[in-house]
Amino acid sequence: MKIKTAILSIVSLLCMVACSSDYVPKPKGYNRINLPPHTYVGLTDTLPYHFEYSGHAKVYEDTSYNAEPYWLNVYYPDYQANIQLTYKDIDSEDKLETLLEDSYRLTANHQIKASAIEERILGTPYGKKALIAELQGEVPSQFQFYVTDSSKHFLRGALYFRTATKNDSLAPVIEYIKMDMVHMLNTLQWEGERTSG
Repeated sequence: MKIKTAILSIVSLLCMVACSSDYVPKPKGYNRINLPPHTYVGLTDTLPYHFEYSGHAKVYEDTSYNAEPYWLNVYYPDYQANIQLTYKDIDSEDKLETLLEDSYRLTANHQIKASAIEERILGTPYGKKALIAELQGEVPSQFQFYVTDSSKHFLRGALYFRTATKNDSLAPVIEYIKMDMVHMLNTLQWEGERTSG
């Protein structure tokens, strides 16, 4: 009888512990993203500009309906990320002013969803000056830039993701690709000024 009472007591104790209402749900987690080391390869020589881009990306010509010559996409298949590059020849001061206004407008269009837009000028080892814009919040493009020599060349780039994943979850990938985009700018040379090596 003592054994039955002891077993009944243990079962009762286990039921009371198991049925307690002190359950606390775990916070929402995010998938771990493993990012490879940065490696770079050079762009082909058939364009009016040259830079090094990520060895983990694929470069292909922009084939959208409004694409112009020398427009490219630098696509990261593992992250569904795309850097859209648009290039324009500058043939007049009016055209440069229009390109600068368009670039500013395209960045400003994100103000509706952006919690902050930080713009700054980056000087490159090849003497270029690029304006870069970092956008915070749930914006479709988190990093943009343009670079020009003010007389012949104008190149604009913008990072986009082809996914519905929120930007806070993508933060490590955004930072990773921003480093690649800065490397593009730091290695950018216009046609005719390319150094060997």
